[in-house]
Amino acid sequence: MKFVGRIAAIICLINTVVGTVLSWLAVGIVIVCFTVVVQRYAFAVSHVWLQDLYIWLNGAMFTAVAGFALLRDNHVRVDIFYRPASAQKKALVDLLGVLIFLFPAMWVVWAYAWPFVLRSWSYGEGSANVGGMPGLYVLKTFILVFAALVALQGLAMLLRSILVLAGRDELVPDRIRYSRKEDPTHPTEAV
Repeated sequence: MKFVGRIAAIICLINTVVGTVLSWLAVGIVIVCFTVVVQRYAFAVSHVWLQDLYIWLNGAMFTAVAGFALLRDNHVRVDIFYRPASAQKKALVDLLGVLIFLFPAMWVVWAYAWPFVLRSWSYGEGSANVGGMPGLYVLKTFILVFAALVALQGLAMLLRSILVLAGRDELVPDRIRYSRKEDPTHPTEAV
């Protein structure tokens, strides 16, 4: 069971590193967008490749950090019943959710994106805009990165669920441990 906890920790580390590094693209997006606006309105100059750049950076960032968002539990969830549930109930919900919804959804994304990305790489697809950025195939590859990182984080959630349901909560990596504050069976400690 320790191996299961280590695998979950490695997956969390991968998504933490990828998410932390690529979330800095937000700064680049702001700088490029600001540059485009200043050039357009202050100097009446426009570069299509710069406009493509901030849109592409945005797409790359949001697809690459999706696994990190799942790790941090930042995805939208209607948690009327989930939040107050015990760790055991949360583990069961997560186990079923990953197996029934997340894995099949990521498989569909991967299966449909694979030929799309391969075709884009085969002819070195670039921007559809005249004067736009080359290398659109790189951006399209982020669809596969999205599916892989979210599926990996789903595997970490699945492993967490297995550990919790087996009564081995202590082996769950800290990054994905169920909070005791939210668990009604554990009293909240005074600060």
